[in-house]
Amino acid sequence: MGKNRKSSHKDLRDIFDGEVVVIDEVLHQNDSVHSHKIRAKIQLGDIRGANAFLGHNYTIHADVIRGQGLGKKELFATINLHVKDFLLPKEGVYATLTCIDDEEHYYPSVSFIGHRKTTDGTFAVETHILDAELTCKSRVSVSFIDFIRVNKKFNSLQDLKKAIASDIQSAKKIINQVVL
Repeated sequence: MGKNRKSSHKDLRDIFDGEVVVIDEVLHQNDSVHSHKIRAKIQLGDIRGANAFLGHNYTIHADVIRGQGLGKKELFATINLHVKDFLLPKEGVYATLTCIDDEEHYYPSVSFIGHRKTTDGTFAVETHILDAELTCKSRVSVSFIDFIRVNKKFNSLQDLKKAIASDIQSAKKIINQVVL
């Protein structure tokens, strides 16, 4: 309990005037489940492992912001996100489910986290809704399903577009296998 385990459940019983119940260690496939392990899995891009430990998909919530406009014009339209107070997975592309403006429905999507190495080098979090053109006003929730590939620089926008098209196909396969 507490930083560097300076206290224990016995100390909590002295501090707290109610009942203190100690539960058995939680295991998943003989591995102890701890928040630091979940965070590490997320940071390494091991989304499936993090989700297994969590018992649900790791989900972030974000405000919608204006992007470069390059996706809609030259590549694939994305919703650009400003993420606060959430741990982001390592840079790369992910199969995801996206909820728009607090609707109850999650749409299959592919999401990118990282520096835009092929264009302006800025850091971005963006999601592309698969097989739908939707308008998003203010908020998005992105639920991570699986890691697709690492972030990389492409020689041209055409090469990037081909990679994104491949990412979209990978995301569809993953989502169909895992979710549907």
